[in-house]
Amino acid sequence: MGAYETSSKKWISSGEADTAELAGYFAGLAQAGTVIALDGDLGAGKTKFSQGFAAALGVKGVVNSPTFTLIKEYEGRLPLYHMDVYRITQDEAEDLGLDEYFEGQGVSLVEWASIIPDLLPENRLNLRMEHTGGEGRIIHCEGVGAPYVKWVKELPEPKEVRGEEESE
Repeated sequence: MGAYETSSKKWISSGEADTAELAGYFAGLAQAGTVIALDGDLGAGKTKFSQGFAAALGVKGVVNSPTFTLIKEYEGRLPLYHMDVYRITQDEAEDLGLDEYFEGQGVSLVEWASIIPDLLPENRLNLRMEHTGGEGRIIHCEGVGAPYVKWVKELPEPKEVRGEEESE
């Protein structure tokens, strides 16, 4: 295992719109084989991020957490593989063939990714979400390897932080 370049930034979200903005930024950069590892406590915003990401990727219809189905597949600009590994062990996850998704033609969003660290590709985008009270969240963004380091280094500030008005 080699040493990989990393880059980290915090995204301050004051609500769902800011989280969707971040999701849209990463969805715009996504390419075949993109892997995003999502972590955070229950209710921290993993599914809201996934919904915003899916919408920005052009997925039509309802996107919800695949808690009991483990993997849901959606069609958009790229195929989206939305995974929730909360209820399985690392050994059970190995039997699912997740590497085929990670190396496939789509984007893999993995909720509760810290449960399966040995199965995740070394190059990936790690997002850890934490509550700050009310609707506020801090989203810790860590790019590991290419192209994720560049994505994080170029991450803009949320519109509200920059003082820009939302326009319809």
